[in-house]
Amino acid sequence: MPKAATTIEVAAGLIVRGGKILIAQRLGNAHLGGLWEFPGGKRQPGESFEACLKREVMEELGLTIAVHEQVASAEHHDPQHHIRLHFYRCTVLTGEPRPLGCETCQWITPVEISNYPFPPADLPLVHQIASGRHIIT
Repeated sequence: MPKAATTIEVAAGLIVRGGKILIAQRLGNAHLGGLWEFPGGKRQPGESFEACLKREVMEELGLTIAVHEQVASAEHHDPQHHIRLHFYRCTVLTGEPRPLGCETCQWITPVEISNYPFPPADLPLVHQIASGRHIIT
């Protein structure tokens, strides 16, 4: 009998500043390496999504952030994993983004988002942003 897919809970930040969104490029040697993503990561046992997002953004980008409302959610399935993504609007409290756990990072406008390849799990939010259905403030 095949093993059931493992469920992974992920918090991701739609980090906004001045009408731009912060995206990060995954490390080349990582799963889905080279693709762009909204900063964040896997939630640890007993950790809230807010705490997870603050921890991951500090580790990956060296930023202290404020986590605001959840703006979207998505699910992605493959044979080994069931991934649940929880996207939150965030703002920077302190720091400038530095690529500590990613190849590079960039502030982009919503119009530019379609120029960057994202993992399949992020595409529903990418399409919302690109179509103007998601307001970036």
